[in-house]
Amino acid sequence: MRKFLSLLLTMAMVLSLAVTVNAAAPKEDITILHTNDVHCDYEKYAKVATLHKSADLLVDAGDHVQGGVIGTLSKGEYIVDIMNYLKYDAAVPGNHEFDYGMDQFLHIAKDLAKYPYISANFTGKDGKPYFDAYKMFEVKGVKVAFVGVCTPETFTKSTPTYFQDANGNYIYGFCEGNNGADLYNAVQKAIDAAKAAGADYVIGLGHLGIDEQSSPWMSKEVIANTTGFDAFIDGHSHSTFSETIKDKSGKEVVFEQTGTKLANVGKIIIKADGTITHENVDLNTVEPDAEAAAYIQTITDKFDALQKQVVAKTSVELTINGADGKRAVRNAETNLGDLCADAYRILLGADIAFVNGGGVRADINAGDITYGDIINVHPFGNSACLVEVTGQQLKDALELGSAAYPGESGGFLQVSGLTYTINADIPSSVVKNDKSEFVKVDGAYRVSDIMVGGQPLDVSKTYTLASHNYMLKQGGGSIVIASSVTGDIVADAGEAAYAMTKAALVGLTKCLAVEYANRNIRVNCSQLGYARTPMVEKMALESNPEDPESAINDIARGVPMKRLAKPIEVGELFAFLGSDEASYLTGSQVVIDGGSTLPETMSIGTN
Repeated sequence: MRKFLSLLLTMAMVLSLAVTVNAAAPKEDITILHTNDVHCDYEKYAKVATLHKSADLLVDAGDHVQGGVIGTLSKGEYIVDIMNYLKYDAAVPGNHEFDYGMDQFLHIAKDLAKYPYISANFTGKDGKPYFDAYKMFEVKGVKVAFVGVCTPETFTKSTPTYFQDANGNYIYGFCEGNNGADLYNAVQKAIDAAKAAGADYVIGLGHLGIDEQSSPWMSKEVIANTTGFDAFIDGHSHSTFSETIKDKSGKEVVFEQTGTKLANVGKIIIKADGTITHENVDLNTVEPDAEAAAYIQTITDKFDALQKQVVAKTSVELTINGADGKRAVRNAETNLGDLCADAYRILLGADIAFVNGGGVRADINAGDITYGDIINVHPFGNSACLVEVTGQQLKDALELGSAAYPGESGGFLQVSGLTYTINADIPSSVVKNDKSEFVKVDGAYRVSDIMVGGQPLDVSKTYTLASHNYMLKQGGGSIVIASSVTGDIVADAGEAAYAMTKAALVGLTKCLAVEYANRNIRVNCSQLGYARTPMVEKMALESNPEDPESAINDIARGVPMKRLAKPIEVGELFAFLGSDEASYLTGSQVVIDGGSTLPETMSIGTN
């Protein structure tokens, strides 16, 4: 009897991995490999290459170009190079594909990737799908179509301004409206189109996830509200599962996600008898392909020295995880999360600083801290920002960050400069719009006992808040670079090195102005002549110890205004260039020299 029961259990386990479909059977087995949420863990791609040798198709479910040094330094391009080498067949954009800005992502998708990006629901400026909704492959006598689905959470889980025009209006979309109905309809339309084009098998390639906070856009909800999928490959929630789930008609659909950072590779096999088997392959059991490893090493060599550069030390481990190994930074403060917040507050001289827990991505071991460690912790390339906010806005931000507590949320706040309490017994009453943006708190607040600098929060008071442009939705900002008239305007003998560096700053200004314009960040350059600064006074003293004032007067005589600039005058120029009054000024060189570098004028008389 015991043996009989054991046999039954074994059969049940085997059968759970196979789904019978009514589509045409291939001439022989078709093997489909899939990855998701790789987040720049590039070295393991050599193991994927090994598996790919015996597979027919290789696809990715998003979030591959961001999450590590290799992505940050190349703005995702090195990862695309590797995916091209492995001959990926298709990919869906994850929310983090957009982290380097819309222009860079579209450049990657249109110009660099040799595989197509697909999405049934990512819409462009004209409101129409930007990419093909599906990609069809004919393999071993049958047609297999992949339908791409992006998470509408991309609006808030990348930088919101990337999807907006200069006036803050959303010009890109993800079919996010009507409580999920628009998304389901877009996906169903793509499934129907693929079947009408002759698809024997339709497989969803989604970056949606199974986290409850992602509702109504969870992959389970998309499957449950559509018909026609034979399998669905998922990403986004960093989950690991290989199971089946029923669609709207009650049909069992293969449903898989492989975790994150290539812990596994998913394998779906369409059998010659028409059944579909599925599993996750542990990459620890796979040997890397030597040729692929050698290719990946050529890319590693390009940035290896930089990422190993030691920039700091720590005597303790800096963590984002709790003792249970779970991501504590997403529902509790950690020493590394608070360190990041402290850095923003101290750097910008703010009252308070916020850093979203989801933006702190990796531990740092005790010992040397390298440049690579820093990027792995904060891989997004965001800009530090300082804003003025009211106490009420701070309270609302804390409430939004605490909405999912004690569950995980990437929006949970690591803080500096304040303390507060969360009462988990009070249900969250945060109201969001269809883009998952904060609207209001429609009930009791979960957060209380908010203290700023040891004093109770005043909801009517104005505070300075430091964070980054992802957290501060409007993003933007201003950079003012201090250069000199020496370099590209005037030249002095013996000042070659100085002139070279100052001219370089002018070039840097112009390049950054173009590069950051789509982030609403302005970059301008001040070119100073002589100002009465401690440095100039020191130079005067060294040139004429007995009468340094005469040395300063000698300089002033060469200035049309017959004086040197006051430091406050230079400071006021910086303040103007950084203010909203200069909102359309970028890439400019502003000379402040009392007219010293104006060309001489000549009076030409006539007889």
